[in-house]
Amino acid sequence: MKKRFQFKYEASYSISHEPNLKESEIWILFHGYGQLAEFFIRKFIPFDGDKRLFIAPEGTNYGYLKDFKGRVGANWMTSHERELAIENNHRFLDELIGSILEGYKSTPKINVLGFSQGGATATRWASRWTGKVDQLVLWAGGFAHDLLIEDSKKKFSETDFTLVLGDEDEFIKPESLEKQNILIKDLGKPIKKITFSGGHVIDSEVLKQVFL
Repeated sequence: MKKRFQFKYEASYSISHEPNLKESEIWILFHGYGQLAEFFIRKFIPFDGDKRLFIAPEGTNYGYLKDFKGRVGANWMTSHERELAIENNHRFLDELIGSILEGYKSTPKINVLGFSQGGATATRWASRWTGKVDQLVLWAGGFAHDLLIEDSKKKFSETDFTLVLGDEDEFIKPESLEKQNILIKDLGKPIKKITFSGGHVIDSEVLKQVFL
């Protein structure tokens, strides 16, 4: 018999600075497969400031990136126990973001950015989170294929969408783009598209366009 048991669990996240509780906007950053939050957030540090805070949760599944030793990376889920991983992610993210926001007298604008695998996790969580998402940026990734469209339409009615893609991204296939276009059409909202010359990376120069 296979059963489940809930227990307290510690998870990691990285933050651009200690919150001063006067920030006007918070960015929640979702890293890609095989990355670690402490390195992923470094791309965003140049855009940090008294009024802008970056928070990068870290996926709770870990593995060696090659063979059985060396560099370790995190991921949000695999096909094994996928639904359980999704629920665990939601609990982790709800409690993490809730604990940070409870210190604010006035809730800052909440922006979400998902890179690669983090895009699906970001959209899945944001679509069911009880707070308002002001902006959703998907970089080299897309909406989760199992989004509940009608619920998401309502949830994202006041959310701005941006899609960023490199024209040499080896992980973005035509069939994936077609599925994303159908999802975006079903959501019934316009989406800003940014294309750059490059591959499956966070380009610092292109990143400037997101924060203008």
